[in-house]
Amino acid sequence: MRAVLFEHLRTRVFYGWIVLGVATIAMFGSGPGQSHTFSIFVDLIARDLGISATSIASAYALATLFAALGLSRMGTMVDRFGARRVMLVVVVLLGLACSAFGAAVGLISLSLGFMLVRFLGQGCMMMGASNLVAQWFNARRGFAMGVVMLGFAASMALHPLLAQWLIEMVGWRQAWIWLGAMTWCLLLPLLWLLVYDRPESVGLQPDGAPTHTDGGQTGTGALQGLALRPAMRTPAFWIIAAGLFTPAMLITSLFFFQVSIFEQHGLSREFAASMFGVSALAMAASMPVIGWILDRSNPKYVFAASLVLLAMSLINITFVESTATATAYAVVFGINTAANMTFFGYMWARYFGRRHLGSIQGVGQTIGVVGASLGPLPLGIAFDMVGSYDGVLRLLAVIPLACAVLALFLVAPKLPASEAEG
Repeated sequence: MRAVLFEHLRTRVFYGWIVLGVATIAMFGSGPGQSHTFSIFVDLIARDLGISATSIASAYALATLFAALGLSRMGTMVDRFGARRVMLVVVVLLGLACSAFGAAVGLISLSLGFMLVRFLGQGCMMMGASNLVAQWFNARRGFAMGVVMLGFAASMALHPLLAQWLIEMVGWRQAWIWLGAMTWCLLLPLLWLLVYDRPESVGLQPDGAPTHTDGGQTGTGALQGLALRPAMRTPAFWIIAAGLFTPAMLITSLFFFQVSIFEQHGLSREFAASMFGVSALAMAASMPVIGWILDRSNPKYVFAASLVLLAMSLINITFVESTATATAYAVVFGINTAANMTFFGYMWARYFGRRHLGSIQGVGQTIGVVGASLGPLPLGIAFDMVGSYDGVLRLLAVIPLACAVLALFLVAPKLPASEAEG
């Protein structure tokens, strides 16, 4: 049946668009492991389990940090077994992890639940989806990454509202069981029937090109690229890593505490959840545009601009006190998140090629998840110590500004001849 579907679809459209569609849905399916979903549960979990905001932020940070340690290995497995097989296993495990999270009875079990759901959802699922898109698109990779990240925007808009509705219907524990079951139903059939790891495996080329051409950093499609160790010896690797670590840390903080920050500023939980939808609309509108710009310009300037925008988001949220200011913040934050999410899938393939992309993405993802693990901690400590988030948010805005300056020195490494063959 799988082969029949492939032959039927490939005669009507470049098959990469089918893979892109499934990857976009997979990105949406990462929602149970994302901070915008956890944000709806934080206060409820704290009250139910009798633990403080600092304790939850610490559990979230440590669990996410431990989860990150396995991502480099998962990247190697993607290179070895292909993204499709890895993602099928990840989806099954993610559904089970959601059920386990809903059964948390204390800080230890909560930490284990955080670790599993973050590793599988925010880590492995996103890495697999972006790997598929990077393999199937090259000259149009920026646009394709902008499209696939619409799945994250849809998750940002729908998962908080879905979580809030499930909580009202069945309580926060049962809500996690339903989130896991929905993820199974949504993703398992699509991954099984429609996905192929690389266009070369079915006699095609990236972007639908008829033949291989000289690839590398010029936007063409040959299967080439630096291996992990040589890549890590280049300045470009660490500039990109810093530029992705910082948004992972700070955007996670804003997602994780958005409901709490808005409540502190006199706005309701329901209103705070609805602002995720506004940010998601801004993301959806801007992602394809950002990808289009990346395909036609030097990405380091777009990269630097996105980091400046992140600093603006950190400052803007401290002035949220009405519908107008909350909406303005949500729009800027949505555009900022759109840029960061597009870079998440774009930069490693753009600067280091496709041949060893899984292992490079795995280490890059580990760095990003470490950032995400640390992000909520300063805000949780600040709130418990002084009862406010605003001061630390303004102080943290200095970090992305420094990374924006660093991004201006980004230079693409040259591929050695031995790596460029293929």
